[in-house]
Amino acid sequence: MSKYKSQGFGNTFKNARKGFRLVLKSERNIRIHLVVGSFVIALAIIFGFDVVKFCIILFAIALVIISEMLNSAIEFTLDSYYHNKYNKMVGMAKDISAGAVMLATVVSIVIGCLIFGQEIIGLIIKGAI
Repeated sequence: MSKYKSQGFGNTFKNARKGFRLVLKSERNIRIHLVVGSFVIALAIIFGFDVVKFCIILFAIALVIISEMLNSAIEFTLDSYYHNKYNKMVGMAKDISAGAVMLATVVSIVIGCLIFGQEIIGLIIKGAI
């Protein structure tokens, strides 16, 4: 049996935490996404979003962070396999994975604008701003 087959339940979480720390240390964009996501969560708490809106916001944030992590994993894998040498197909794969991050980010921004915009317009109509 290989060391990868039966690592145990505790080691699974240990490796996941290690992977998350690695991506935090090595990828500037993920740190930016986490800071912006934290700010959005704080605003959602300030606005007193109901559970459904809060879950939609959390899902949108998670979508961006997960896609960024998968993008990083794809890039690390391809760079490792091809020893950082240029290859047109590798470039295309990296561009596609970066495009997935961009799409997730744009969709999340639209979701944020729709949800927060509705709240801000409601405050303006009430005269609270």
